[in-house]
Amino acid sequence: MASINDTSEVRKLLLRRGLRLEYATLGWNVVGLGVLAAAAIQAGSPALAGFGLDSLIEIFASIVVVWQLKGAHKEREAPAMRLIGIAFAILGAYLLIQVAVVFATGVRPATSGLGIVWTALTFVVMLALAWGKIRTGQRLGNPVLRAEGKVTLVDAYLAGAVLAGLALNALFGWWWADPLAGVVIIYYAAVEARHALKHTSTRAPHE
Repeated sequence: MASINDTSEVRKLLLRRGLRLEYATLGWNVVGLGVLAAAAIQAGSPALAGFGLDSLIEIFASIVVVWQLKGAHKEREAPAMRLIGIAFAILGAYLLIQVAVVFATGVRPATSGLGIVWTALTFVVMLALAWGKIRTGQRLGNPVLRAEGKVTLVDAYLAGAVLAGLALNALFGWWWADPLAGVVIIYYAAVEARHALKHTSTRAPHE
């Protein structure tokens, strides 16, 4: 009996840890929306604008996971994943148009010190949060938390790509590196949209 109670307590602790990790992700991305919007507008940066929209999608994904960890009904998983897929598709389309306009008009994004600092911090923070989510999800046997941890890991990689574009523009005047980083996010958005929409179609027959 003691071992059952111990297992139950460990599970509760892991659930609380998972929720804390998601709340931390939510808080960081909510603050990031304002920071990235200001930096993107100031610098005219497609990469920062795209990363800001990605933060909005990450907020939605975290809310879905919190919902599930708190015992939300499983039948709502498919509609939520469908919405995430549509959001990623919109992100990709928006960025594709913005990058095309930047290259067509020759408008060169300005240097953004704020963007560089924030993306550098985001890279470190998201790596730590992703590691925590994946490990906690594995111990809980929760594939949703583990999968969202991988999304957070990709978010960290995206921060690194945007940081590289901003830094190259600031250090060497390679203005094209900024919108090129936006292309990385377009590819990522397309992959995530396909994955989310495929998830809903493969689950539908079983529900």
